[in-house]
Amino acid sequence: MFTETDFVRRKLRTERAMKIVFGMMASAMVIPLLSILVYLVVQAWPVLGWEFISTFPRNNLKAGGILPAIVGTLCMVGISLVVATPIGVFAAVYLNEYAGDNWFTRAVNLAVVNLAGVPSIVHALFGVGVFVNFLVGKPCLLAASLTLGIMTLPVIIASTKQALAAVPMAFREACWNVGASRWQTVRTIVLPNSMSGILTGIILEVCRAAGETAPILFTGAVLYRQFLPQSVFDQSMALSYHLYGISTQGGQVPLSIQYGTAVVLLGLVLSVNLTAIVLRVYFRSRKKW
Repeated sequence: MFTETDFVRRKLRTERAMKIVFGMMASAMVIPLLSILVYLVVQAWPVLGWEFISTFPRNNLKAGGILPAIVGTLCMVGISLVVATPIGVFAAVYLNEYAGDNWFTRAVNLAVVNLAGVPSIVHALFGVGVFVNFLVGKPCLLAASLTLGIMTLPVIIASTKQALAAVPMAFREACWNVGASRWQTVRTIVLPNSMSGILTGIILEVCRAAGETAPILFTGAVLYRQFLPQSVFDQSMALSYHLYGISTQGGQVPLSIQYGTAVVLLGLVLSVNLTAIVLRVYFRSRKKW
């Protein structure tokens, strides 16, 4: 029979103590988050309903719903995703699979990392100078979407590059040994096996774009609009800017509408995160290693 020594008992006590400490740390992150969510839902409960998300605002935002803000947010994020995703993915493929290890590649990688940390207001000023004043000529949905696309592009490149680098080199070597070209290897082996990481990075950046206010503040978002955008050259409402606007009206807009807008925005972000989790699980189940 084996009996516990004093040394083993001390180790077990230390292990239990660290388990309690780590559990308290996790609770310190989760409990405040859940408390905030519950508080927001309770405050927004009087207005939450189908009418709130399917009708237009009325009485100078003091009544009605937020349908134009929801549609505008989806349009801006969707267009920015269509613009930034192919550029970011193909740029990451070039940097990871084709570019050599030289000063130019290192400079590009450094620039991508630095651009990912640029404040969003700087991207807003860039969008005003390039898209509003030069390319389009006026604030509109297209200018706001392109600004969001530029803001999310560095993170998409970085996350895609990491996902591609996680694919074992042995997979590439096996393809090259049987005569496959570099592009055939990337298309049939590397990209499918890195798709979970690529999609996760892209969808999480969608969450960031949906909650940003500064990049769209000067490039195409408006506070109040009684109709949906008819084209990409129209201005549009957005949930983040709408929430900022009604929260700074000096109490003129009911608190329930303010909290309701916040809950809808959080619900949109959580839905996108849930989609990312489902896609990640699906594509990880298809990995070959």
